[in-house]
Amino acid sequence: MIDAYEDPGTPDRRGGGRYLWWLVTRQPGRCAAGAVFGSVWMVLLAATPYLMSRAIDDGLEPGDMRALVLWSGALFAVGAFNAWLSVMRHRTMTRVRMDANFRTVKVVVGQAVRLGASLRRQASAGEVVTIGVGDVQTVSQSLTVVGPGVGAVLGYLVTALLLMSVSGLVAAVVLLGLPVILLLVGPLLGRLRGSEAEYRERQGVLTARIGDLAGGLRVLAGLGGKQLVADAFRQDSRRLREQGYRVGRVTSWVQALGTGLPTLFLAVVTWLAARLTAQGDITVGQLVSVYGYVAVLVWPVAFLVECGYQLSRGLVCARRVVRFLRLDPMPDTGTLDAPSEPSALYDPESGVRVLPGRLTALVAEHPADATGVVDRLGRYTPSNATWGDIRLDEIALNQLRSHIVVADHEADLFAGTLQEMIAPSFRGAGNCATSHNAPAHATQLNPALQKALHTAAAEDIVQALPHGLNTPMDAQARNLSGGQRQRIRLARALLTNPDILLAIEPTSALDAHTEATVAARLRDARQGRTTVVTTTSPLVLDRTDTVLYLKDGKVEASGTHHELLDTAPGYRALVARETEEVTG
Repeated sequence: MIDAYEDPGTPDRRGGGRYLWWLVTRQPGRCAAGAVFGSVWMVLLAATPYLMSRAIDDGLEPGDMRALVLWSGALFAVGAFNAWLSVMRHRTMTRVRMDANFRTVKVVVGQAVRLGASLRRQASAGEVVTIGVGDVQTVSQSLTVVGPGVGAVLGYLVTALLLMSVSGLVAAVVLLGLPVILLLVGPLLGRLRGSEAEYRERQGVLTARIGDLAGGLRVLAGLGGKQLVADAFRQDSRRLREQGYRVGRVTSWVQALGTGLPTLFLAVVTWLAARLTAQGDITVGQLVSVYGYVAVLVWPVAFLVECGYQLSRGLVCARRVVRFLRLDPMPDTGTLDAPSEPSALYDPESGVRVLPGRLTALVAEHPADATGVVDRLGRYTPSNATWGDIRLDEIALNQLRSHIVVADHEADLFAGTLQEMIAPSFRGAGNCATSHNAPAHATQLNPALQKALHTAAAEDIVQALPHGLNTPMDAQARNLSGGQRQRIRLARALLTNPDILLAIEPTSALDAHTEATVAARLRDARQGRTTVVTTTSPLVLDRTDTVLYLKDGKVEASGTHHELLDTAPGYRALVARETEEVTG
């Protein structure tokens, strides 16, 4: 089975069926073993009625105890061996499924890492969660076809040949049974794929809405919109439930036909065999064997229907996985080095020019305009932005990321200790409390980490936690308040100590006192380095060197905070929260 650190290989992204085949080819030996175990197991099931008929005809009916014991012993040996084969088949196919499961998880996670910041722009959180939680399991389950599926085909053919040796009429009825089942079940499987695909799409949308609702519950409650969103969620859940019922209806017919039709053939064939026995055309032992053969046929036919069902669902989910794997990150065609000297950042689309070594603020009527500027200057969206005389897209991306850091106030925080959440690279002795149960005041910090926490006014967070930096944190640090999470994110960004820091609303969730403290410390800590913040807070703006006021996405005015208060009415209205209509 694939190791946690093993390269999963390059997946075939040409389609769902090709992806499933790629999963098979990554473990050919195991899949072949599963097919062999499944085939021999199914064939020996068919051999059991034959041995029973010989025991009756050669031993029981003529009273030959030696023959009866011989054939009974053979029947016992075959049954015991088949029990062992069943265990090995199940064990092997479990490993096949687990390998496919883990391999798909690895390629999906690897793709998410490769997409990086472009992931959110190309795939919703709900889609990724649906793939990870549901589709991966369904894809791996569909590989059952390589074991019991192959065995079912061989078992069916061997049983048909054995029946042919007894009666051509009975064999013909049995052989005609499988095409009839395929004709009845085939259209249902096609309908199932359509219903399953729509169900998966709706499930992804609903999962994304659950995440949005959970993350913004406090804000919704404060704005009075909780009930409105809850009603929308309830309607989406109802539609998903109805779609689930449609999938369930098709599934129930597939499973009912897979079980019911073989049973119907069992009744028909048993009746024919009984008539032939009464007419003297076949022996009593052959009658028993026919009954056994048809009873055995229930297994391969049921397996074939089940494999068709699993494969149909697996194709739907594999297509979703392939669609995700086909997403491409922002192209990295840059080959140049970053400027060796402090240089200005320039965004032609907005006219924003950020001078090196200064603390610059972007103030926009629409916050999305300021965020768009930061995304372009950080090269998270295609643009003509430049750094000095070089276009950003001409600089090697790894170089750009080592010099320019974008600090999003909604950046993800991964579960773990607070130490791992802020500075995983600083793990080790001397950087945090020496014992998990050590009190917070006993925590010894790395100097760089201590400085970052101080600048972000986050020292009190560490001191208030029971185990300091070693305190376990929930995903997205949900066991902290909104303001505390924002300070943790800022401390994490400051710890990288980049040449250029682009911070989006770094103090929007802080109270006035803490915001003023962060603003003052940020200016001192970033002295001589380029820093850009998007904000409308006067407490922060008063500490900046330059303010750029954006209107309709373009620079309308620039200067210090106090200069713009005197000369730019729109800026004054926005920052001072004036309510009178602004003209000009």
